[in-house]
Amino acid sequence: MKLLYQFVLFVPLFFMSAIPEDVIDRTAELLKGGNTHELAATFSSSIEITILGENNVYSNTQAEQALADFFKRCQPRSAKVLHRITSNTHYQYAVIILGTSNGSYRTCVSLKNVNGKFEVSELRIEAEKAK
Repeated sequence: MKLLYQFVLFVPLFFMSAIPEDVIDRTAELLKGGNTHELAATFSSSIEITILGENNVYSNTQAEQALADFFKRCQPRSAKVLHRITSNTHYQYAVIILGTSNGSYRTCVSLKNVNGKFEVSELRIEAEKAK
């Protein structure tokens, strides 16, 4: 009987740990923490980044540096997923409101499925429009 209780308690935990982490929530978490190194690990080999109107296509390393420069000026404090599109198996999109030391920014993230793994292919950081 004791073995049955252990089975009932621990088997669901095993399957819950096997559920893949939500890539959009993870991206928001990395933005909130200002963790450019781990965030860059989720980037495509080349990524289009727009930061406050400056648009360019970067390699992973260049993109990491561009974000680090932004985070030096605007230290992240919060990140809230405002909108997400996850209905397509090859593409996901999210709008994340990034709260920083210099105000809030609307951050748009496009992710493409590359060999079964979602990679950030585009990241836009814009001043949040007043409501």
